[in-house]
Amino acid sequence: MTSLLNELEKSLTAKIEDVGVDSDFVTFRLNDGRVISFPVSWSPRLLHGTIEERNHWELIGGGFGVHWPNLDEDISLAGVLLGLQSGESKKSFQRWLQQRKDTVDSLAG
Repeated sequence: MTSLLNELEKSLTAKIEDVGVDSDFVTFRLNDGRVISFPVSWSPRLLHGTIEERNHWELIGGGFGVHWPNLDEDISLAGVLLGLQSGESKKSFQRWLQQRKDTVDSLAG
């Protein structure tokens, strides 16, 4: 799958111009007029993010990807077009969730 992803990335001409995230979907608006949506559940970090965290994103790779700095999440246009969901391991995700909880607890206490 990695070689297919690399080949697709090399041949992409459309770029992401805008991003929207709600409780159900992530939507990429592309510079060629297309709108591509996928379930927010494809990214557990986005799924667990707050509205503010989901809305704080930046384009990376010249518009071929999106980064959410507060969630430490990156999603590539090529990966979305191939239908790839998050590849993060369960162990890594659980560690991330625990770090979030620890941060919230330390701010509250």
